[in-house]
Amino acid sequence: MRAVVQRVSQASVTVNGALISRIERGFLILLGVTPQDSEVEAAYLARKTAGLRLFEDADGKLNLGLQEVQGAALVVSQFTLYGDVRKGRRPSFTAAARPDQARQLYERFCALLSAEGIPVQLGVFQAHMAVALINDGPVTLWLDTVELGITN
Repeated sequence: MRAVVQRVSQASVTVNGALISRIERGFLILLGVTPQDSEVEAAYLARKTAGLRLFEDADGKLNLGLQEVQGAALVVSQFTLYGDVRKGRRPSFTAAARPDQARQLYERFCALLSAEGIPVQLGVFQAHMAVALINDGPVTLWLDTVELGITN
């Protein structure tokens, strides 16, 4: 499971011209799932993300988390995080989970993040979304459960 976590001053998702979700200060999280992922990866990544300290304290150090700044998370499913461009110019997405599994783990990740006390807004699974954000910093992190040593 992969997540791109962007610290934002605001972010939103629009589908077919209709505003679906919007947050102010917080994280925009792009989430990718593989067929090997399970509840283990979703739970670990939700805990890790909820605990990230990416906001400045009074000394200007990245020392505050979402709860301390009363932030929220907007989570968008993004199978393209597993795009493979090693051959040719068109990406292959064979490493991404099939939609039924991906949806289940995406929704589970969101529920687990919410259970950590983080207000969560969602994108629309398998929809063509217009995702708007103001990246604050910019501060962007890449979290990958394989690289972090988490196995199912």
